[in-house]
Amino acid sequence: MSRLVVVSNRVAKSDAKGQATGGLAVAVLAALRESNGLWFGWSGKTVPHTPGGAQIDDSGSPTYATVDLNRTDYRKYYAGYSNRSLWPLFHYRLDLVHFDPAFFEGYRRVNRQFARQLLPLLQSDDLVWIHDFHLIMMGEELRRAGVEHPLGFFLHIPFPSLEVFSALPRYEQIGRALAAYDVLGFQTESDLRAFHDYVRQDAGGKVHRNGIVELFGRRLYARAFPIGIDTEDVARLARASGRSLQSRRLVDSLLNRRLIIGVDRLDYSKGLVKRFRAFEKLLQTYPGNRGNVTLLQIAPPTRSDVHEYTEIRQALETQAGHINGRYAEFDWSPIRYLNKGFARSTLMGFFRSSHVGLVTPLRDGMNLVAKEFVAAQTPEDPGALVLSRFAGAARELDGALIVNPYDIAGVAEALQTAIEMPLAERVERWSHMYDIVVRNDVSAWRENFLGALERLPGRK
Repeated sequence: MSRLVVVSNRVAKSDAKGQATGGLAVAVLAALRESNGLWFGWSGKTVPHTPGGAQIDDSGSPTYATVDLNRTDYRKYYAGYSNRSLWPLFHYRLDLVHFDPAFFEGYRRVNRQFARQLLPLLQSDDLVWIHDFHLIMMGEELRRAGVEHPLGFFLHIPFPSLEVFSALPRYEQIGRALAAYDVLGFQTESDLRAFHDYVRQDAGGKVHRNGIVELFGRRLYARAFPIGIDTEDVARLARASGRSLQSRRLVDSLLNRRLIIGVDRLDYSKGLVKRFRAFEKLLQTYPGNRGNVTLLQIAPPTRSDVHEYTEIRQALETQAGHINGRYAEFDWSPIRYLNKGFARSTLMGFFRSSHVGLVTPLRDGMNLVAKEFVAAQTPEDPGALVLSRFAGAARELDGALIVNPYDIAGVAEALQTAIEMPLAERVERWSHMYDIVVRNDVSAWRENFLGALERLPGRK
């Protein structure tokens, strides 16, 4: 069996009990352990000088190889090009995109640096799987260094339409870098179509019916591989955590009120301000919910050194304060806004205790929270899911109430429908969605992608 080498911006090591501590870790650790694989990426540390080689931790399986970034490269590669150029543009927020040639040069330099630091660690029969928008150009740098290994790339965020993609200065170099891979994976068929449009209409390439793409003199395989969750583990955690002290405290504090829950990173792509406005519209239009329904929004901070994230935090705090100030009573607050993170097991218990899951991103690659909410429910009395049509998960979870997050009144109406939904309908919708998240779980995603990489012509 070939050894698997996973490359990502950050390396998510397992905890002291050997459990995965992040979404990507859950997805790939099993395959890494099975092949005695290697996980390579940034250590999360910044240093004043140019870093040397990778630091190796081979005390268990898999082996971890981490590299530091100097502070200049961190500002330009990570805080700059990755999070102020690619992230907003790929999420269709051209108004927030900051273009700076120095950002691009820093991005390319770090991708080259990662490739050079990985090179001496590669073995002859390795499969290399590179993840996400931070490292689009790394495959091209590996090819330039003479690497002929099978290279796969999976994009965890949306791939934008040609009109949006071409607004990125030097987008041609990003597109050319994608041609270095043997297998390209996207979250949804919509993302794949957007890539195909770029290939046909802009890059002068060809798209064949079998998934093969001819681009800049290379042939590669491009397909949608919708990512899933560890469904059984989520259900197990939810059953156990539903009886935990934290879940009991939450339920007791509600005093039999119905709970709507949202869990998102504090990011402008998640539509949180519009979500709060939709909840306010619910209280305005259906006053019977006042004093009887609570919105719990958990939004851990992220990328606090990027200006746009400071702004979204301030806007959300202002909106929550406005709604609570207008509608709260001495024994009830409409919104419980928590700007901090919780253990995964605790969140699954909170999902299980909720009557409605509210997932309304303005644009999202997949959104695994929607799938986790489904998996965490009590089969006999499941909650209803209100889900943005712009989340990749909406293509699979058609038992949800699908909404346009820009339509404030429409989201409010969907919330009211979810609150009033009869038990029989909730069970029917949930059963259908649960079957999907079981069938299309994280193992299926991983095996489908790696299977495509292993089946490349010329491999044994």
